[in-house]
Amino acid sequence: MQTAAKTEFISVEDYLAAEEGSEIRHEYLGGLIYAMAGETRAHGIIVLNLAFALRRHLRGKPCEVHAKDIRVNFDVRNDEYFYYPDIVVTCDKRDNHPRWIRFPKLIIEVLSESTERIDRREKFFAYTSISSLEEYVLIGQEPREITVFRRSNRWKAERFSGGGKIVLASLKFSLASALVYEGV
Repeated sequence: MQTAAKTEFISVEDYLAAEEGSEIRHEYLGGLIYAMAGETRAHGIIVLNLAFALRRHLRGKPCEVHAKDIRVNFDVRNDEYFYYPDIVVTCDKRDNHPRWIRFPKLIIEVLSESTERIDRREKFFAYTSISSLEEYVLIGQEPREITVFRRSNRWKAERFSGGGKIVLASLKFSLASALVYEGV
């Protein structure tokens, strides 16, 4: 769940300086800062399952998988944003900043009751404005449903529920949905 930490405008420089010394992660949305809530064990297990499978799949390829603590930085309507997605994959050589990604290929968010509305609406519109992004994935905990949004002429959704495999075309990757939820 996001909660506003301050309501007055904060510069990007002040946000980045404060974030360096903070024990709590904060997202930055065009001058406003929002504290990130902690996650459940189930949420963490799903993130680890996916990150591990993606890392294994991408070994030896020019792509990097990051989970939870790397920000995605981008601009929307002349405002700068910094989000902490659950998983982000970049394959772009220009992504060389040690603390954030500017050219993501894939972003994955694991839904929770407190973040689902933000992930489905606010982050969907923000993330899909990033020109390098090819897929945005939402992983539901209850119900167990995976939605993959793919860029084509416009963003199209494909839902996976029950058995079967999740397919991420941007990385030529597939994984049994049971493995996504293994241990949950």
